[in-house]
Amino acid sequence: MELFAKIMIGLVALEHIYILYMEMFAWETKGRKVFKGALPDDLFTPTKVMAANQGLYNGFLAAGLIWSLVISDPIWWKNVGLFFLVCVAVAGTYGAMTASRRIFFVQAVPALVGIGVLWFV
Repeated sequence: MELFAKIMIGLVALEHIYILYMEMFAWETKGRKVFKGALPDDLFTPTKVMAANQGLYNGFLAAGLIWSLVISDPIWWKNVGLFFLVCVAVAGTYGAMTASRRIFFVQAVPALVGIGVLWFV
């Protein structure tokens, strides 16, 4: 079960590294494809700096999740992992309420699965 929890944490971290990349470095290309229909095409250039800021925050979430994977103390890795998974779940839920419901399934659900698995470790 511990291995599955760490795999879930790793997957959520990888997802947020991808989001960091897309929002910070590929907002006007990949971001345009991902958010097609959710954001008018003419807003990608003016919102590039804002998206990069959001990407940086996603990077911090990924860093915290990765940090939890390298902590050797069994209590601390679970607590740190749980904290950052909760942060992702809250951010995903808020994003679903304010931007797109799809965000809940893409970001919050994997984090909630990870939280559920951590409870059994």
